Amino acid sequence: MSFKGVQKVFSYTQVNNASPEKVFQLLCPVREKEWLDGWDCKMIHSKSGIIEKNCVFTTPHHGESETVWHVTNYDPEKYEIEFFRVTPNETTVRINIKLSSKSNSQTNTYIEYLYTALNEQQNEIIKYNLENSFIESMLWWESAINHFLKTGKMLVS
Repeated sequence: MSFKGVQKVFSYTQVNNASPEKVFQLLCPVREKEWLDGWDCKMIHSKSGIIEKNCVFTTPHHGESETVWHVTNYDPEKYEIEFFRVTPNETTVRINIKLSSKSNSQTNTYIEYLYTALNEQQNEIIKYNLENSFIESMLWWESAINHFLKTGKMLVS
């Protein structure tokens, strides 16, 4: 019997209360430690020490293995980032983030996650249980980054 992983796309558009330039610079695994409560990462490869194309980092995961992230696109001029992350024996996720100016003081941040299951249990989670937690995560992220943009302080959960 061969396994076939389920794929599903979830997307969300945040409204961030700053210019694309200010929002974009916070979308970095190192900078996220400043504003995203609970975020931690270990940089594996980066020439600059921060986000750049082909940088690789890991984040803790509840399972035995860390999640490995690879920055596959990083374009500060267009305000676009793409990550590809792998949580061994669970999922792969391609994350696209594109920013555009909404007004002088607001940014639309379009976020798209493409999940692929690597086992039957994850097939079920992606099909039936992931959408609500994805939306909760996006709402938290939006609140946290907007709080930081307004106050310069982390919003603690």
